[in-house]
Amino acid sequence: MTTPLIAASGLNTFYGESHILRGVDLVLAPGETLGLMGRNGMGKTTLLRTIMGLVRPASGTVTIAGQDMTRAPAFRIAQAGLAYVPEGRGVFASLTVRENLAIAERDGFGGRHDWTMERVLSLFPRLSQRITNRGDQLSGGEQQMLAIGRALLTNPRVLILDEATEGLAPLIRDEIWKTIRLVRDTGIATLVVDKSVSEVTAVAERVVVLVKGQIAFEGKPAVLTADPTMMQRLLGV
Repeated sequence: MTTPLIAASGLNTFYGESHILRGVDLVLAPGETLGLMGRNGMGKTTLLRTIMGLVRPASGTVTIAGQDMTRAPAFRIAQAGLAYVPEGRGVFASLTVRENLAIAERDGFGGRHDWTMERVLSLFPRLSQRITNRGDQLSGGEQQMLAIGRALLTNPRVLILDEATEGLAPLIRDEIWKTIRLVRDTGIATLVVDKSVSEVTAVAERVVVLVKGQIAFEGKPAVLTADPTMMQRLLGV
């Protein structure tokens, strides 16, 4: 059996007295695209932040490619091959597009260097046109492209996207989903959080739905979308 790239087991995570994640198990296989869904406030971002070492779980474990990384600092988890594009993008406002990309570019786990500055700019021609502009001079869509491009330049084994299309114009959303499909087809494992149920279920091989910090559904997208009653109960759609 192939060792999962990410294996979270029995995660319980708190913010102060608030119990957010309640015994969550999650597995991501090499090359798999997994959709993580749920209404607002159900724990999706907390789960991503726990996996990335940005929040410490009260109990449970997180392993990366079989190695226990539960208490590892976030930079160690990034070095293990996980790239995280957070909600809000995290672009360096005072740096140019080129500088934002250049500070991220490095060999990935095992020395892989499939993604280069040239490849990212080819993927996002709009960034090439804005190469000397600062991060705070870009549109929301351009900032999202920059955030994804920067993540790819770490040459990751796993790309984690939190609300990658939130607040973007329809044409830009379409471009981001096209990019996610392209990344998926290169063999990079992808964990996608997004409110667009139709897009997530179209791109993912498997979906997980969180309700109040617990997994309420895990399985093939077609099983979920074939049950309108369950869709309404879990996602309100």
